[in-house]
Amino acid sequence: MVRKTSSGFFTSIHEDVPLHVSRGYNRMGQHGEYSPPSSQRYFSPEKYTQPYLDFMTNNPTVFHAVEALTKRLEEAGYRYLSERDHWNLAPGGKYYTKRNGSAFIAFAIGKDYLDGEGMAIVAGHIDALTAKVKPVPKLPTKAGYVQLGVAPYAGGMNMTWWDRDLGIGGRVLVRGKDGKIREELVKLDWPIARIPTLAPHFGAAASGPFNLETNMVPIVGLDNSDLSGEQKPSLELPAGTFVASQPERLVRAIAGQMGIEDYTSIVNWELELFDVQPAQLGGLDKEFIFAGRIDDKLCCFAAVEALLASSDKTSQGIVRMVACFDDEEIGSYLRQGARGNFMSNVIERIGQNFSMTTCCGPNLLGRCMANSFLVSSDVIHAVNPNFLGSYLENHSPRLNVGVSVSADPNGHMTTDAVSTALLSRIAEKCGSTLQVFQIRNDSRSGGTIGPMTSSKLGCRAIDCGIPQLSMHSIRATTGSLDPGLGVKLYKGFFDHYEEVDKEFA
Repeated sequence: MVRKTSSGFFTSIHEDVPLHVSRGYNRMGQHGEYSPPSSQRYFSPEKYTQPYLDFMTNNPTVFHAVEALTKRLEEAGYRYLSERDHWNLAPGGKYYTKRNGSAFIAFAIGKDYLDGEGMAIVAGHIDALTAKVKPVPKLPTKAGYVQLGVAPYAGGMNMTWWDRDLGIGGRVLVRGKDGKIREELVKLDWPIARIPTLAPHFGAAASGPFNLETNMVPIVGLDNSDLSGEQKPSLELPAGTFVASQPERLVRAIAGQMGIEDYTSIVNWELELFDVQPAQLGGLDKEFIFAGRIDDKLCCFAAVEALLASSDKTSQGIVRMVACFDDEEIGSYLRQGARGNFMSNVIERIGQNFSMTTCCGPNLLGRCMANSFLVSSDVIHAVNPNFLGSYLENHSPRLNVGVSVSADPNGHMTTDAVSTALLSRIAEKCGSTLQVFQIRNDSRSGGTIGPMTSSKLGCRAIDCGIPQLSMHSIRATTGSLDPGLGVKLYKGFFDHYEEVDKEFA
């Protein structure tokens, strides 16, 4: 059986996982209509499995993911606030705002909230490794192959991207008949692109190293007109327009998918490639989820669902907040990233709305942040049975057990004794099991938004996340119960933070 320490931690990778955990999906049977659990006594993490699969399959790009989650918030009564407008906030109000279409912050204000009181924040990143279409992606036809110019985003286009069925999608800026330019989303979710490997028969050339610019260029079509002499009819796109700088067949495909007849109304676009294989259950008893882009749409999905499941009758004196940032995989330096002023600006605007004085100054903000707590939520390495020697025995998270705290003595994580003790009390309150991960001394640690965000805000913070296998692969694995187990803990954080915080001097 699984043992827990007094702090609630899962203790060893050598103990058997209980049958009800490893096969918990079977208790649900067929997936029915999605109705997230309310604050009932028994929480059912398996109810979130199919909604997560659907979310991952239907929203392959960062823009689609943000649109889907904010639409979910809106359907639950959260009101959109434009950063361009003046905000009028009220106790008990629920709101969200977006930046760049690729990041958003949602928050629910307790009905008893007063200026200077604390905030319970779950924050993560919603971007994922990918390959982005270059500004001018036209390439000369080579040996009859039409290719597309793309560039790796973070670690995208690594070896796991070879021989995969790749679709294309993103946002398109379209000028309407009224002259206004609006953003619209598009996805060509059939396999239009592929990066072909070289067969091993060719010897050393097939072994690499490979050049990202010349050896990993996706093929998107055929053009043997140099042999046949037959030329495809040109769209005759006007010189100087954006579409004139793009491959004509791509323009035709995108416009056709969007129902656009006037190609020149497309002002610009931001497109990326993605694996079109749907997210799906795997394993003999359907214990796994196999999907692309798990890192880190998984924790963002769980955080939003936890906010929606959290009862308005709990933590009425605080603000409950979820922040999903872009650009974490490349350093978070852009304005929609965690190093930008997005979150601090939202917090200042909340404080200004509730301030009893004419402004929200450092005294008020300092008090608010001292009363606040940040859960920096990013996926964590699950233990890999084929590489047990790469893990520390007592720091090796398993799938379908629970969220894992991530520690690092060199500041790559924001976890410390106080934040761990606080989250452990939350876990006790909501019946969650906490695991723990720390990298070996002879391995390289990754990083999260936790240190950069908590140091900027000045609030207490912890790094934790849902375990997954094959991080930074085009296809990864998590447990079928893990999305719901993430919801369970983060919901518990929103529900119980106010009372648990009072236990700490």
